[in-house]
Amino acid sequence: MKKLTYLSFIALAVVAFVGCNSTNQKQSDALDLSGRDTTVNPAENFFKYANGTWVKNTEIPASKTGWGSFYIVRDQALHNMRIVLDSCLNLKNPEKGSVDQQVGDLYASALDSSAIEAVGITPLQPKLDQINAIASVQDLLHYITTEYTRGNSFLFSFYVGPDDKNSNVERAHFSQGGLGLPNRNYYFKKGKKSEEIRKAYHNYIAQILKLSTKDKNANETASDIVDLETKIANVSKTPVNLRKPRENYHLLSVKEMDDIAPTIEWKDFLDRLNIKVDTLLVGQPKFYSGVSDLLKDVALPVWKEYLTFHLVSSYASWLSSPFADAHFDFYNKTLNGQQEPQPRWKRASSLVNHSLGDALGKLYVERFFPPSAKKYMMNLVANIQKAYADKIKNADWMGDVTKQKALDKLEAITKKIGYPNHWKDYSSIDITPDSLIANLNRIGVWQYNYNIDKLGKPVDKSEWYMTPPTVNAYYNPSFNEIVFPAGILQPPFYFQDADDAVNYGGIGYVIGHEITHGFDDQGSKYDKEGNLNNWWTKEDRANYDKMAQEVIDQYNNFEVLDSVHVNGELTLGENLADIGGLSIAYAAFKMTPEGQKDTLIDGFTPDQRFFLSAAQVWRIKDRPQRLRWRINNDHHSPEEFRVNGPMSNMKAFYEAFGVKPGDGMYRPDSTRVEIW
Repeated sequence: MKKLTYLSFIALAVVAFVGCNSTNQKQSDALDLSGRDTTVNPAENFFKYANGTWVKNTEIPASKTGWGSFYIVRDQALHNMRIVLDSCLNLKNPEKGSVDQQVGDLYASALDSSAIEAVGITPLQPKLDQINAIASVQDLLHYITTEYTRGNSFLFSFYVGPDDKNSNVERAHFSQGGLGLPNRNYYFKKGKKSEEIRKAYHNYIAQILKLSTKDKNANETASDIVDLETKIANVSKTPVNLRKPRENYHLLSVKEMDDIAPTIEWKDFLDRLNIKVDTLLVGQPKFYSGVSDLLKDVALPVWKEYLTFHLVSSYASWLSSPFADAHFDFYNKTLNGQQEPQPRWKRASSLVNHSLGDALGKLYVERFFPPSAKKYMMNLVANIQKAYADKIKNADWMGDVTKQKALDKLEAITKKIGYPNHWKDYSSIDITPDSLIANLNRIGVWQYNYNIDKLGKPVDKSEWYMTPPTVNAYYNPSFNEIVFPAGILQPPFYFQDADDAVNYGGIGYVIGHEITHGFDDQGSKYDKEGNLNNWWTKEDRANYDKMAQEVIDQYNNFEVLDSVHVNGELTLGENLADIGGLSIAYAAFKMTPEGQKDTLIDGFTPDQRFFLSAAQVWRIKDRPQRLRWRINNDHHSPEEFRVNGPMSNMKAFYEAFGVKPGDGMYRPDSTRVEIW
């Protein structure tokens, strides 16, 4: 689903908070002061001061692309999932179709490496035979649509979701897709590193083809596929351009799509997808126009080779070891720097969470998410909202008319904590312990039908787009909601008996971040009902856009690796959410009794502990390859700048650590940004 603003795989770690831990925690233990580098002046580089010794002494595990807060929390969630899944494995004769049977048997089929090694490519052979039998462009499209209804997406992206301009109406959304590299830029970016990645991708394609079809000309075939994907990339938008909601909204009739992309023959195309509508929401019409031309101009054998590669690659992680190793070597090792695969039980647990997340989630929350955790989170969110309302009322750059609409939107935000009120029912899916690929195929059919069944029905705004065990969080502008799954609501980011400074600097910062997404450069374009609708006065919008540009300029100047800089446009929404989130969390903290005192703990004032907690929440160390991947793909800035960026804009931070002109963290008043 598009538009969700995630805390993200990379950045999110930060959320692991709530009081699921009943262990008494001394206030002085809540901050890991041993991780500081006291040779660094906090006024020079606060991230390095707060985390520098930890960064120097930490070795990234070989099975990880990085290490730190998020990774620790995610591992804990996986261990919790394993406890649940192992208990399901040990059940004798569970009822067919029950939650325990389904998650247990899917887990068992993913763990059964002997069976997977024995069958090799065989489970995919019927699909490969179908590709081989393709004799025309329409055969090609028929194959693509048929596979889409089975959960395999090739060439384009489709889902059913709310209309951006009418959030109560479900639409068939079509957007760009079809690339094997992470995004358009990878096909055109200059430089030695980019060329190395493209060469490695070519070699990966050739290896998959050799393994699956014994293609003697695999290198030449791989070149044809890369050339085709480069042409697809050429008609695709960049990640930055995909962030602009209005520019990616086109409500078009089927007839209009026939005019734009005639080769696709949309009525037949939609019929085979079981889509019975006259109007489509198309993100990038020029993409479909370009693909329509490519379907005519590119030789059919090349398209068949393209499908063969993408089919096998999409399953490679769960095929026999030659396929799985090839997939890992390119996507995990080359692109992200991971040195070795995670243990199979972790991969299998993640697969169950991804495929049958509500079933696993129901068992997960029964064991690991007490009612007290949900109650605490609801109260804390309310406190952050109160502080946010005060910030809006006192914003000197915003007029009264816009302020009232902003306050209305803030008040209307839906809070979803822990788990959904209604669980998805997977009982109709036939899950067995003896064939993983067959299980994945049947799950794919169910998921597609679940998605397509929404068309013509009222939007269900109680639906969740993450599973309860997932370690992440998101803001959804179409629902005007913030969502915190149970998986992220665990220590060490919230300590039950810690001082308010630590908890507001940790979990408070994260909650403030998510709420601020409702008012970032994208979220601010949606009204309180979740509709893409301009509720700003012209003057107020101009003031906002001016400050947003200043944030872009600030972050463009942050250097990550040898002349590689943060992309201020790509990361704008997350940077705005960080700057606003930290400011709001601090304002909420100052409303607490502790925040209004100067009581020292371990020699630090409450304000100093607040900022130390915020910095340690983002205590993460990435491999260089991972950092490069993130700069090209991730909407979040690297963690050092999620600390130093917001704090360099906050007067309270300057006062807490004596920042003065000439210090590395100092910005003149005229260049500081304080939107909220």
